[in-house]
Amino acid sequence: MVDNFDKLKAKAAGRKKQFMSVVEKINKMKGHDVDRLFHKLHVKEFRETDCTDCANCCKSLGPRLTNKDVDKLSAFLKVRTSDFFDKYVSVDEDNDLVFKSMPCPFLREDNYCTVYTSRPRACRDYPHTDRKNINGIIKTCLRNTECCPVVYNIFEKLCNGRT
Repeated sequence: MVDNFDKLKAKAAGRKKQFMSVVEKINKMKGHDVDRLFHKLHVKEFRETDCTDCANCCKSLGPRLTNKDVDKLSAFLKVRTSDFFDKYVSVDEDNDLVFKSMPCPFLREDNYCTVYTSRPRACRDYPHTDRKNINGIIKTCLRNTECCPVVYNIFEKLCNGRT
C-alpha cells in the first residue's frame, strides 16, 4: 500500500488516463451495477486495509463540517459550542465550515482519531466508495485516488479487470 500522500498523488497522476477510461466505462453502466461493483471492491479493500497505516485524508483533506457535527464534537469534548467554534472552526471561501488547520486537529501522531466516535459525517462517509449512486460522485472518487490508497486500489482493479 502506498501510504505517502505525495507518492500516491504522483502514482494516481501517472494512471489518470487509465482511470479516466474506467470512468467512461462506468458512466455507460447502469447505476445499480456500478454500486454493486464498487461496494464489493470497497468491502474487499477495507478487509485488507488499516486506515491508520495512512491517514492521508486526515492529514490533507479538510472535511466540510455541519452545525450538527460541531454540536456533536462540542458535546464529546465537553466544551461550549461557541468555544469549540472559536478554537477549531473557520468559514472557507465557499461559506462552508471547516477546521482552521490541517492536519486534522484531532489526529494523533499514531494516526488514530481522538474524536473517532463523534467524528464529522464527512469523515465517517469517506472515501464514499460504499455510497449509493456512485455514478453521481464518480469524479469525486477519481479525485480521491490521489489521496486514498483504498480508492486507488479499487480503480487499479477496475483497470485490470480484477473485480
